[in-house]
Amino acid sequence: MQGTIFDIKEFTVHDGPGIRSTIFLKGCPLRCIWCHNPEGLSSAPQLMITQNGCTGCGLCRKPCDHPRCQGLGRCAFRCPQGLVKIAGERVEAKDLADRMLRQREFFESSGGGVTISGGEPLFQPAFLMELLERLAPLHRLIETSGYAPEEVFRQAAERCEHVFLDIKHPDDAVHRRVTGVSNKQILKNLSYLKQSGLPYTIRIPLIPGINDDPAVIRQIAGLLKGERGALQRVEFMPYNPFAPAKYEMTGMPFAYKKPRDNDLDSLPLEEFHALGIQTKVL
Repeated sequence: MQGTIFDIKEFTVHDGPGIRSTIFLKGCPLRCIWCHNPEGLSSAPQLMITQNGCTGCGLCRKPCDHPRCQGLGRCAFRCPQGLVKIAGERVEAKDLADRMLRQREFFESSGGGVTISGGEPLFQPAFLMELLERLAPLHRLIETSGYAPEEVFRQAAERCEHVFLDIKHPDDAVHRRVTGVSNKQILKNLSYLKQSGLPYTIRIPLIPGINDDPAVIRQIAGLLKGERGALQRVEFMPYNPFAPAKYEMTGMPFAYKKPRDNDLDSLPLEEFHALGIQTKVL
């Protein structure tokens, strides 16, 4: 089974327990207006061009026969400054898993493993399932928006030792406005995690003016009242200020205008602590 990835980061320490490798799958059904990985939205390979430093030599515009460049309109291998890159590569699940399994001894010695993120990893379900199966016996973790059919979500979760589930906004109307999709399916999959017995972590990206208001955070805490299963903790991820540069590289518009910085001191962490939930600000 083949799939499309756009990055692999080695030695990550914030994507699960221990030291890990994080694989980023390409393609996502959400269109979060603040997304900091625009190269992960489309399922197709695309160019990323750094404008600063370009001398206008035109070498990248000359025809080439590199298979990965076909259909992209430029050569990604001729720029003397290395400013033209391709985001997106087709890979075999077996080859990718074999690459990770060669590091098994290192992963196990550090208590780490492999995290699969995106984009949205559940956007390529067949590839993801095979990859997860082939990664056993490594510690496997997916980081997901949770926006997927229940059966797909459950099949992926059952092949993992841990799940990171993003909660972006508790209000369905706001969620639709800022991500392009409803949060109802996400909350259904959260309910599954609560009763599954599988260790999971809730992640909240803190987007200024959208969901970092204390009142919204309290509503998210309310979603976690009652039976929570094997919830490990809630992690808060401050806004990534470097997103606009990536949009310029991909030639995509960036509509979100940050109104202010995150006020991390105003986070109502006590709402979670009162429920016996551990929290961490990354």
